Amino acid sequence: MESTDIAFAGAAEQARRLAAGTISAPALLEIYLDRIRRLDPQLRAYRVVLAESARKEAAAAQTRLDNGERLPLLGVPIAIKDDVDVAGEVTTYGTAAYGPPATEDAEVVRRLRAAGAVILGKTTVPELMLWSFTESLEYGATRNPWDPNYTPGGSSGGSGAAVAAGMASMAQGSDGMGSIRIPSTWCGLFGIKPQRDRVPMSPHDDAWNGMSVNGPMSRTVEDAALFLDVTATTPAADGSFVTAAIREPRPLRIALSVKVPPPSTTRPGRAQRAAVDEAGALLRDLGHHIFARDPDYPPNAVFGHLLPRYFRGVYDDMQTLPHKERLEKRTRAFARIGGLISDRRIAAIREREAALSQRVLSIFDNFDVVITPSTATGPSRIGAYQRRGALTTLALVAARVPYHAMFNATGQPAAVVPWGFDRNGHPTAIQLVGRPFDESTLLSLAAQIEKVRPWTPRRPAVS
Repeated sequence: MESTDIAFAGAAEQARRLAAGTISAPALLEIYLDRIRRLDPQLRAYRVVLAESARKEAAAAQTRLDNGERLPLLGVPIAIKDDVDVAGEVTTYGTAAYGPPATEDAEVVRRLRAAGAVILGKTTVPELMLWSFTESLEYGATRNPWDPNYTPGGSSGGSGAAVAAGMASMAQGSDGMGSIRIPSTWCGLFGIKPQRDRVPMSPHDDAWNGMSVNGPMSRTVEDAALFLDVTATTPAADGSFVTAAIREPRPLRIALSVKVPPPSTTRPGRAQRAAVDEAGALLRDLGHHIFARDPDYPPNAVFGHLLPRYFRGVYDDMQTLPHKERLEKRTRAFARIGGLISDRRIAAIREREAALSQRVLSIFDNFDVVITPSTATGPSRIGAYQRRGALTTLALVAARVPYHAMFNATGQPAAVVPWGFDRNGHPTAIQLVGRPFDESTLLSLAAQIEKVRPWTPRRPAVS
């Protein structure tokens, strides 16, 4: 294989090639380091590249491979989002307000290392992971490999840009209001927000009042399943997410919905709506039972439930930073609003979570999967929100991405599957929403779509 083909092969295929000896771990790493040197000055997907330590890890991985040791990700280079601790490195959260370097790996990083992964670097985020675009005064703008005039999304925008441009085999992301699914959509990747607590958040447990989770952003469904197998605190129901990903799904009852949770009046764009319709037709041809049905979204969920947890979560994050005065003005304004939300109110909201979930989940009494658009529109231009205030920015970005946050509140798994392109040539996707703890069905269905409508051969302009 050519080096470019190897870079885009995906983590699972690379692991197979490393085990077979058709490529070495140091050689694979150098492919990525070379691509980062060439491409990242334009894209700015990485906040820091850990070249020296990664070379040591790759050499050690190769020794283990030569000795016959086999681990799921032995020698595979993986990128880590800069809201997750890597020992010896600062976790900046996209801000200049950060503290000293982390003394230990976060639990998800520890598990990736235990599976043999080589930690390639830390990817860029918006300040305090606030936005669905990845720009900050401290670190500049991260650009979309499909069109560098546009954002890759956020807050896992650096992870999305790195994988899309072939600068990492796979990347860890986090998702508190769609932050895995949004950049996965606009970067043409598969991404899954797993069930809450499936992948450890330690040492940042209960981030954003239980809204945020860690998960994978990847080239293939198998790659994401492999990430879940090696990081999950509890395994798949049948023991393996990879097994689920390669298993044909049984005929499923699938609900199609383009309804936006109230009070938003956003309407999905033509390409986004068409993706749902086309998915329904494809899945019907594959033997599934397709119906048009909407989840029962509570009318007060956004203002009474989602936003308070979000605002207060950002406020709580700000309290951990030693140099709050260095935060951007817009971030400080956002956090001040969060400070007005009391512990008592948050406790009451959390107590009402079961009722909210029961109402939203009632659609799964009759359906196995719900399919929605992923985003309502394509990405925003770089700099579109400069000099905007906190609430104005929030209102503008929320209109683009209304379909994700509800499922952070319920905690259930949701994945985005690449679909086509909008009239601007930007990737589109559909969102698959599953029953609680049923990532396996989403992986199986997504892999079936991937098989008949493959997206992995697509490569962006900057790659």
